[in-house]
Amino acid sequence: MPVGRFGAVLLALLAPGIPARAQDASALKKEMIGQWELATTERSKTCVVTLKPDTTPQGMKLELESGCAAALPFTKDITAWNIKGLGDIVRLQDAAGQPVIDFTEVESGIFEGLRQGEGVYILQNLAAARSLAKSMDQMIGDWSMVRGNGQVVCGLTLTNTEASGDNFQVFLKPRCDPMVAAFAPNQWRLDHGRMLLQSANGQTWQFEADDNAQWRRVPDSADPLIMIRGQ
Repeated sequence: MPVGRFGAVLLALLAPGIPARAQDASALKKEMIGQWELATTERSKTCVVTLKPDTTPQGMKLELESGCAAALPFTKDITAWNIKGLGDIVRLQDAAGQPVIDFTEVESGIFEGLRQGEGVYILQNLAAARSLAKSMDQMIGDWSMVRGNGQVVCGLTLTNTEASGDNFQVFLKPRCDPMVAAFAPNQWRLDHGRMLLQSANGQTWQFEADDNAQWRRVPDSADPLIMIRGQ
């Protein structure tokens, strides 16, 4: 039977998409080779996974560091990795080729996967994950919130004590300016290069680092609020 004009047009539309998907899968496969951190969302439990280009009957080889099974028990079933779906799913799988956990990219270099009954896990480039952890560690401690003229309006302490979601606890010191006291932030986190302070009712203040190793509230104003280290 002749394909017909409609069928020819349909095939012409579909055909370019097939190699494009294959190319995307191939590119992602190359990008994934290397060391990755598999972790809970708050990074309280982590595991280093080395994804390799060598093939196995079910996928490609990987190595898990020795402490993975203790930190994340489900990793004891992981024996290989692969690219699935339309070339956009990174699968960590068992010896039978079945998924232990599937990841999809949510940000550049950051993948998110869900295990039913357990929660969300993050797969992130190891160097980037450690850089973030170092940045977080450097934020812990006492800070002062000051006006543009240097007047201190509040003291606060950023901690690494887990709060809700990806947030950590923050504590205000006595005698804060009424505006800050009314805001009453009790959680903080770093997000896309910004420091976020959040109150119990969900209100958020955002701060960006400037060239003087200080953090200025954004959007900026004529009477800015600045976070500086120390008392």
